[in-house]
Amino acid sequence: MPQLTVRGIPSSLMAAISLPLVEELAILCECGTDNFTVDCIETASVMGGKRVDTFPFIEVAWFDRGRDVRDRFAEAISRHARLAGVAELEIAFKVYQPDAYYINGKSCSVD
Repeated sequence: MPQLTVRGIPSSLMAAISLPLVEELAILCECGTDNFTVDCIETASVMGGKRVDTFPFIEVAWFDRGRDVRDRFAEAISRHARLAGVAELEIAFKVYQPDAYYINGKSCSVD
């Protein structure tokens, strides 16, 4: 956790930027790189009855870390993607509540 779900960006490109990206994101989140997952979803997009390229989109699922960290997190993803040749990218954050997130049947809630 955090989990990045990527579509519209080739997995080979994400693999190439994943190491420096995750290292930077781990510093921002104050956690280890082993806390991150990056899943590349191959999708087929259609528009107007034709197959079209999927627009680059990354969804970040995580525990909220505040606006400042979120802004810097999104900027880091955008910068790494841009340097790899992705001209345009959208990022959305999905926030999990610790009391509704379980690991091996145990809540992540701090009681």
